[in-house]
Amino acid sequence: MNKTFQFGWLLILAVTQLPAAEMANLRNGFSIRHEHHESLGNITRLYFDSQTARGFVDIATSQIAGFEPAPPEPDLSIGQISATQDLNAIISTASSHSQIDADFIASVIHAESANNPLAVSRKGARGLMQLMPETAQNLGVKNSFDPAENVEAGARFLRELLLRYNGDVAKALAAYNAGPQRVERYNGVPPFRETHAYIKRVIRDYNRLKLDQRRQPSDPASVKANSEDKTQALAERAQVDPPETN
Repeated sequence: MNKTFQFGWLLILAVTQLPAAEMANLRNGFSIRHEHHESLGNITRLYFDSQTARGFVDIATSQIAGFEPAPPEPDLSIGQISATQDLNAIISTASSHSQIDADFIASVIHAESANNPLAVSRKGARGLMQLMPETAQNLGVKNSFDPAENVEAGARFLRELLLRYNGDVAKALAAYNAGPQRVERYNGVPPFRETHAYIKRVIRDYNRLKLDQRRQPSDPASVKANSEDKTQALAERAQVDPPETN
C-alpha cells in the first residue's frame, strides 16, 4: 500500500467497523479502529487483522495524537438505516415529538456526523447526533448507534437547550457543540473557532434546505411563506460575531 495516506482512505477507514482493540486518534480529528500497531520510525503501521499481517495501513507518526482502547463495537444490524426506516422518516418523527423544525434537526445531524449512524468522535461522541456517553445516559439512550433512538434523544436535548436559552439558536447550538457550562461561563457563544464555525455550518445548511424548498414548492404560496418566515427568524436569532480568541 502506498505510504502516502490520502484523506479519502482515512474517511473510509474511520467509519468502517473492524474487530479492533485500539483507537488511533489523528490530529485532523478522525479516529481509526484497528487491532494493534507497530512503530516504524516516521511511520506507524496499524493492523486490522490479529491473525495475519496482510491487513494494515501506514500512517505518518507525526499525524497520530495518541492511542486509546477502542469502545465496544456497535450492533451493525441496528446501525444500518433500512429502506423502510430511512433518515427522513426518523427525523420527521423526532421533529413531531420535539416540535423542532425537521430541517433544523437534519442540519445538526449533517454537521455532527455527516449522516453516518456509526460515527465516533475522538472524544467518544457517538451516532448521528454525536451524543456523549454521559448525555446519552441522562437521556435514557440504550444504544447510541440506533439511528431512531439517537435522533430522538438528540432532538430532545436540542429542545431543552432552546428552552433554556429562550429560543436563542446560536446559544443552543453553542451549548450542543461546546457544552452548556461554556455558554454560561462566557455568558453567550464561547470564543472558540470550532464552535463559531459549527454554528455557521448548521445555519448555512438549514438555509440551503429552505431555499431548495422554495425552488420546488408543492404549494407555492404556503410553502414559500412558511420557509421564508422560518429562515428569516433563524437567521436573525443566530447572528454570531467573529471569534476574538482561539
